[in-house]
Order: sequence, then structure tokens, then C-alpha cells
Amino acid sequence: MKKTTGYAAAAAALIFAGCAGPGQEMFGDRPLSEVLDALTLEQKVNIVVGGVRGADNPPYPAPGMPVRGSDGVTANLASGRVKGASAYGYSVDSLGIPVVTYSDGPAGVRIDSVREGDTLTYYCTAFPTGSSLAASWDTAAVRAIASAIGNEAREYGVDVLLAPGINIQRNPLCGRNYEYYSEDPLLAGAIGSAYVCGVQSNNVGVSVKHFAVNNQETLRNGIDVSVSDRAMREIYFRAFERVVRNAAPWTIMSSYNKINGVLASENKWLLTDVLRGEWGYGGAVITDWWAEENGARQQAAGNDLLMPGSRHQYDEVWEGLENGSLTEAELDRNVANILRLTARTNAFAGYRYSDRPDLDAHAMTAREYGSAGMVLLENDGVLPLDAGVTVALFGNAAYDTFVGGTGSGNVNRRYKVNIDEGLEDAGYSLYEPVAVAYREYTVSKLAEMGGGNFWWMPDVPEMPLDGKSVSDALEKSDVAVFVLGRMAGEGADRLLAEGDYYLDRIERENMSAIVRAAHSHGKKAVLLLNMGGVVDLEDCPRFDAVLHVWLPGQEAGHCAADVVSGKVNPSGRLPMTWAAEYDDYPSSGDFPLSDGSDRQVVYSEDIYVGYRHFEKSGIKPLYPFGYGLSYTSFGYDGLEIRRRGGMYTASLTVTNTGQTAGREVVQLYVSTPGTLEDRPLKELKAFCKTPVLRPGESCMADMSFLMDDLAVWMDGGWHVEKGEYKVYAGSSSSDIRLTGTFRVR
Repeated sequence: MKKTTGYAAAAAALIFAGCAGPGQEMFGDRPLSEVLDALTLEQKVNIVVGGVRGADNPPYPAPGMPVRGSDGVTANLASGRVKGASAYGYSVDSLGIPVVTYSDGPAGVRIDSVREGDTLTYYCTAFPTGSSLAASWDTAAVRAIASAIGNEAREYGVDVLLAPGINIQRNPLCGRNYEYYSEDPLLAGAIGSAYVCGVQSNNVGVSVKHFAVNNQETLRNGIDVSVSDRAMREIYFRAFERVVRNAAPWTIMSSYNKINGVLASENKWLLTDVLRGEWGYGGAVITDWWAEENGARQQAAGNDLLMPGSRHQYDEVWEGLENGSLTEAELDRNVANILRLTARTNAFAGYRYSDRPDLDAHAMTAREYGSAGMVLLENDGVLPLDAGVTVALFGNAAYDTFVGGTGSGNVNRRYKVNIDEGLEDAGYSLYEPVAVAYREYTVSKLAEMGGGNFWWMPDVPEMPLDGKSVSDALEKSDVAVFVLGRMAGEGADRLLAEGDYYLDRIERENMSAIVRAAHSHGKKAVLLLNMGGVVDLEDCPRFDAVLHVWLPGQEAGHCAADVVSGKVNPSGRLPMTWAAEYDDYPSSGDFPLSDGSDRQVVYSEDIYVGYRHFEKSGIKPLYPFGYGLSYTSFGYDGLEIRRRGGMYTASLTVTNTGQTAGREVVQLYVSTPGTLEDRPLKELKAFCKTPVLRPGESCMADMSFLMDDLAVWMDGGWHVEKGEYKVYAGSSSSDIRLTGTFRVR
């Protein structure tokens, strides 16, 4: 066996060229060390505690000391330059340390769109959410979207965007899966790296979150995750490691939860030994918002910035300095990291932000790429729909479409396009009695329920249908379309209950009536899934086509119509395994209950998350990892594998063998030689998405991975097994087209 030490820096630079480089040791035109020496101890403590303290709540004084304001110190929100931002950093005018602005933004910048006493508006673009981005398997598309998000952040005066979230989708009930990317760390790391590079190309930093093993929202502020070293290293850390090494994020956000009994924000092994020592991370580490644990322990562990800061954390830092549990050298280290971060910002550069990003151009970006992740799950030929047909459009989500989730992933957007509007704009006629009934119903129910807030958005219960009305509609329409919606959000996990993970009675009855009526009249029925994750479809009648549109952003209706009409050939692939039954998920017996009874969660499945478990256990899922259909077909030919130094490249020819132009996602899986016990049958090691291929057109698909990507965690270190490896190239984890081998000596 060969022991490895990490990814090759040269390869990382080759794969993700153009990302931000290491932090500067100069603070403007002055040495950083000189600025650090000029700060008083009180100023240093204020800098690391961060906060939302404003003019009416000035900088915290040292214990027993009066407030000092004569040296040019300005507090966090005193400037109030970006209303609705998540927090501001502490500034020292006399030393040229500006206010740094932090804001949420995984699917678009989250700030207030209207401001008191201001006639202008400050809307942001709502882009596709995380699961939709990952389903595209398209790093170029993700980078383009993230670049637009970063531009809006820059033009609105935001310096650090609190995104992306790259935690593993361990269980389909995690409330934040809509914001996360995948069950697989390679896919999550690749999509996350593209996002980071896109945002930071605007000189706007990111905060990659939530480090680490934050895979549930239930009791997230302190739930104790019991997980093996092997699972941490091979599954839950690996996406973070890939992003750190390949994209150099400005900040990392520590998670709320405990890891094997130790809070992540107080975990020195996690934040200092692994993140900085092993991975060489040089950016700043910040807490998740209101992770108000012990400030001194957080500082000593390597949590540079406590956000948004509290009085008790401030006092605890002082107490730590006095009793020796926190050294001044550790405090200086953290302050220096914050100063390095500050020196990279647009605020430090004096950038004059416009408050006027090009929202029209960004809306076009949202539409162009919002359809890239849509996954065609079933199709007997009904899709794409013929031009100009009459559609009987059912389902509340068709008329009040979910475009994003709640919490930090929400965006105060200028508008949204519902699916009914998108279909009409595409030239389809909606059967009027059905459309009128749904529009009146949703408007009435939304008025009763009231507007949403940070944590909640109205989710209208499905309108009951009667069989005769459905039959009449299908007699006079050409096709039936039903849109099934599910809201997603931060702060709570989904429920293993009807109306959430399971279909409720009205949904089942409505869907059955629609399919029955459509088929009795010789028509087809199409199901659109408007949600951030998956639902149980065991009780769902068999539709003739099923399209997962996810939460695709403010242009949702247009994006869905582009795929339904065939203007865009669906090329999305599932970033997670879709089980036939909930109990088939390996974590089904070890996921925390929303009643708060489980204060510890045991990751008993170890490394067998998602497809690793299904394949090893021989369980057939409803839809496998990486699955997705197209309006055309593709052939694979000529797999070759070559090695150059520590990098392997697999190449093959992809040919469009169908009648429609389209794109293919080629996935490369590798299995170990088999001398080690208890390994997955195969694991994703690389992928690529082809350009649009016309019928009969071919292209070469090149996919590279490092020898370090073959390493497994055992005996406290990374090891690469010697012997013959098998390579599988296919269009999903279960649809393998070509195989090959290579040998590690």
C-alpha cells in the first residue's frame, strides 16, 4: 500500500484555474503585523466577537471599563450600509479597518428589498437552489450562476456571502437538502468548488458551510453526531477538503452540532489540526449565526470570528485571557486571520458599489441555467409536448410555484414566473375552467394564510377535485399535467408523514382521478415535481411522464416550459438515490425525530451513504444515483485510461445516436482491487457533461482524477491499495456502458 498526503496542488490548479490565491501578509500599504501590534487588546476582542452592535449598543468595553469611542472605532451596524445583511464586522477607522458586510446567499443574495424612507428597491435574483444546481452536473453552469450572485453581492455592498452549503444529503428528510448538493462527496465538492470560484471572481468572499457533519436540522444547535473516523474522512469531510484545496474559499463556517461529543465550533482537532494542519487552509473560520457557546473555547479551537457575537461571548473571551484558557497569541492568530480576510474585500479596496446590479441580465442567466438540472424520470413519448396543444393543468404548485426554500436560502426577488404562466408564454392553451378554479382557490387561500417570513412560507393545501370535472377537462384537452409541490426550509426537518414525505389523501385521489380520466379519453398524463428533494411515490398512480423541476428560481415557469416544450432537452441527473421505500435508506433507523427525543444521532451506516449502500446491499432503488432520461440517446465507445504522474485520465467517445440535439452526463466510477474488506462496490471518481451534440455528432469525454482520490482511510491515515482497479463509465450508477482497468503498483 502507498500512503498519500493529499491532493496534488498542481492538479488542483489545473482543474480549477483562476480561483482566489492565498491571503496577503500586507494590510494595504502596511505590514499586517504592524497593524496587529497597533491594536489594543480591547479592540482585538471586539474584532473577534463580531456582531450586530449598532450606535445604540456600542462596542463592548473591557470588563469594568467605560465605553471608549474617541479613537475612531465604529461599531458594526453604525453605518447600516446594507439593510437586511446578516451581520457586520467591527471596524477601526484610525487603522484603516473598514466595516465588512456578511449576507446570506446560497441561491441569491438575501437582503431587504425595501428600505424605510427610501423610494428605491433593492431586489436580488432568485437562482436555482442547491439540489437543482447539483442535478445539472454542470460546473460551468454553476460557476456562471455563482458569478452572477457574486456580482449582485458586490454591487449591493456585500463583502462575504454565507454560502455554499455542501453537507452530504444523508437522509431525504433533512430540511436543508434543498440547499445542499448531493449524497456523494465528489459531486458536492465539484459543484461547491465551481460555486466558490464563481462568487469569488467578483472579489466577494464565501463562507463554505456547515463544517462538519451537519446533516439534520432537528436539534441542530447541539445534537451529538456519533460517526466513525472512516466515515468522516471518506464521506463527510471530503467535499470540504476538495473545495478548500481547489477553490481557496475566503471563509469556512463551523456547524452548530457536536461531533463525537465535542461542539464543532469548539473543536480544535476539527478546525486547527485537520482544516489548517492537514489541508493547509489559510482563510478565516467563522461560527454559524448565534452559535453562542463558550467564546474562549471557540477562540482557542481556531474559530476566528464569532458571529454575530454576544455579550456573554465577549466576556468569556476576556475571562479566558485572564485565566489562561485562551492565550494572547491565540487571540492574535485569530485577529490576523480576520485582518487578512478584511484586506481582500471590496470594502477595504474602497469599491463604490452601485446598488444597481443588472437584474434583467441575471434573470436571463437564471432562465438559461434553471432548466439544466431538471431530471426526466419517466417518459413514454408524451414529452416534449406538441406546440399549441391544450393543457388541463392541475395542482396548486402550477399556479403558486415554489422557486426557493425558506431561511437563509430565501431571496427577496423582484418577481417569480409560475408554471401556468410559463406554459402560456410558451404558446400552450390552458383549459380555462380548471385554470380559473385553481387561480381563484390559490389566491383565496394565500390571502387567508397571510405572507411568509424568514422561517415559513405559505403552503396551500391541495384543492380537492371531483371526478366529473376532471373527466370533462380531459375530454376537451389534449393532455393532463399535474404539478406536485413541497416547500423546503431551514430550521426543521421534513416529516415522515402524509402531506410531506408521503402523499396525502387528497393528492392521491386527485392524481388517480387525473390519470384515470386521461387514459379513459386516450390522453396522456404528465407529473411535474416542484420540490427540493424527493417524496415517496409508492402510492402515486403511473403517469406517462415524470419531470423533476426542483426549486429552479424566479424563472421557474419558463424553465419548466422550456423542457416540457423541447426547447431544452433535459440533461439533469439525480444527485441522490431515490428509494422505493423510506426504510430502504441506510439512515432510516438513525435519523433524529422532530419531537426532540433524540439528542444523539448515530451514523450506523458508516460510509454506506446513498448508492454505496443500495449497491452493497443489493437493494433496487426507485431511481438510482446519477439517473436521468433524455429526448435523445447516446452511445459510448473506446474507453481508454492513461496515467501521467499522480493523475489518471479516462477518455471515451460520446455520440448522439438519437434524433434530437442534447447533452449527456458521463459518470466514471472506480472499484478497489478487493484486498481490503468492507469497501463499496464502486465510487464516483469523475464526471463530465458534454456540449450540445446534434444527431450523429460525437465528442471526446475526458475525465481526470488523482491517485489520492483512490485513497481509503485506515489505521489513522490515507492509503492507496495496490493492485488492479476496475473503471466503469456510464450514464448513471446502474447504467454502465463501458468498463476498463488500470493497475497501481
